[in-house]
Amino acid sequence: MAPVENSLTRRQLGGFGVAAVTVGALGAALGAAPGTIAEARAAGADEAAGPIKVGILHSLSGTMAISETTLKDVMLLLIEEQNRKGGLLGRKLEAVVVDPASNWPLFAEKARQLLSQDKCAAVFGCWTSVSRKSVLPVFEELNGILFYPVQYEGQECSRNIFYTGAAPNQQAIPAVDYLMGEEKVKRWVLAGTDYVYPRTTNQILQAYLKSKGVAPSDLMINYTPFGHSDWQNIVAQIKQFGSAGKKTAVVSTINGDANVPFYKELGNQGLRATDIPVVAFSVGEEELAGVDTKPLVGHLAAWNYFMSVDSPDNKAFIEKWQRFTKNPKRVSNDPMEAHYIGFNMWVKAVEKAGTTDPDRVIDAAIGVSVPNLSGGFSALMPNHHITKPVLIGEIQDDGQFNVVSQTPGLVAAEWSPYVAETKDLIGDWRAPLGCGNFNVKTGRCGGAAK
Repeated sequence: MAPVENSLTRRQLGGFGVAAVTVGALGAALGAAPGTIAEARAAGADEAAGPIKVGILHSLSGTMAISETTLKDVMLLLIEEQNRKGGLLGRKLEAVVVDPASNWPLFAEKARQLLSQDKCAAVFGCWTSVSRKSVLPVFEELNGILFYPVQYEGQECSRNIFYTGAAPNQQAIPAVDYLMGEEKVKRWVLAGTDYVYPRTTNQILQAYLKSKGVAPSDLMINYTPFGHSDWQNIVAQIKQFGSAGKKTAVVSTINGDANVPFYKELGNQGLRATDIPVVAFSVGEEELAGVDTKPLVGHLAAWNYFMSVDSPDNKAFIEKWQRFTKNPKRVSNDPMEAHYIGFNMWVKAVEKAGTTDPDRVIDAAIGVSVPNLSGGFSALMPNHHITKPVLIGEIQDDGQFNVVSQTPGLVAAEWSPYVAETKDLIGDWRAPLGCGNFNVKTGRCGGAAK
């Protein structure tokens, strides 16, 4: 496929423009953003003392290791590459790797360790939203910086988190639009793992489908626990639901190693893409590496990057990745690209700030733009989300994806316009607004945006 062009349009400009108008109207009421603490910390920082520590907070064991281990590896590659360039601010980078072991409370403990004990300047980590929700209070309490690389449900905008994965309007909504338009889907199975990301994403999708005239009787919703392995009855129910004479599709927010037996059962029961297509939001090249993909040809995934993207930057990255891992068959995937983008944004923000002081870096990061691997650029917006293209790919028999639909870069809608409680909210972390959930109707900040 051709390189994806990423243009700043619509709400991308709104991310800078709408809030700027609001700030102009409310500046006097809000007053100047506090900067004295950050300035004092920056002035007192000992920039010459040893390496800059970078935390890596990904599960290396447990149900999420199938997805997260490769993100630890790509961070080690990125840190090694940066050190070859001379490090950052004249100092070497040092990776601090911990294993939260797919244990959500342990994520919070390890995050506290990385910030308080190891003194990490930034942390790159988490996959599931429950792990992110677990560490969020720690990063806000200790004023740390987290780069979160995975698609998620939105409905959050923290000053201490940079969301480099897709929000729903950068993945879920375009995927449903594709199925409606190209596949003429009328009935919908929303199948997910039982935790916050699938439930909140499906809440948004239910509201969106309702706005498109989909009746409740044409919706089937199913949740299973992490690590679920017995899919025989559920896949049979999906087949039965799809036999009503209307084109049916599955929208999958199944996470972790449960995807392997799910896709195997699709093959066992002969559920092909021509019958009931499945579009997945958490299945990429890494997850398919352990599956016989021949029965799955034609099923779909919606991401913002695929390994098959044809661009010089992607080709160079894959060559470095496979050389680093000493494995010419090692695949790349979307969350890896999100870390690639996020890490380079952090480096650029630190260089711009001239310090690793978190307050200075957080302020400097807004507006930073770096190349993505699709042939375009990603910009970090005032809501701490980034511009991303949407790619929809069909599974091929070699475990790769053939891109069948692509969009230019879209700014992330952190708060869903399809949910009544959040339709009037925006996030803008620039001074003087400095708010993650500003209500444009009431003119008030809602406080902690969690």
